[in-house]
Amino acid sequence: MTYSFVRYFIRLLILLVVQILLCNNIHLFGYATPLLITYVMISMEKGMGRISLLLWGFFTGLIYDMFSNTAGMASAGMTLLAMLQPDILSSFSSHDEEEHITPSIGSMGFWSYVLYVFACMFIVHAVFYMLDAFMLSNIRLTLLSTVTSTVLASVLAIFVDLVTHSSKD
Repeated sequence: MTYSFVRYFIRLLILLVVQILLCNNIHLFGYATPLLITYVMISMEKGMGRISLLLWGFFTGLIYDMFSNTAGMASAGMTLLAMLQPDILSSFSSHDEEEHITPSIGSMGFWSYVLYVFACMFIVHAVFYMLDAFMLSNIRLTLLSTVTSTVLASVLAIFVDLVTHSSKD
């Protein structure tokens, strides 16, 4: 086992516990429930193989689905994010950077990282809430839940990044 696999696995376990015990109980204004577990895919390094990303995304979503009883909604969102993550990361990161960087505020810059996190969170939350609604009859509620959850999860993910990467400096 490599060091990065162990690091990602420990991060997955910690975020899974935080997501299930804390974030699943947050229903801000009755709409916003953040999927902080998405931070596992957001923090995957640039240059990681697409198959590895897809496996990480699918199994992260599957484990969350098993513990939260969400019937594959997180697996679908996380797998889609795993497919799009390299393209999103390359569009928000500098092209002069090295091949294997870990996305963070320090490596990407504040605004690039914020936009990257927001784009990734929006994809996962949009898929999650569209599959939850499964119809367009109440599209306002679905969009409101998607946007508010995306904003809340993005703020939490940026806070997690600040806490985890400031201790390494």
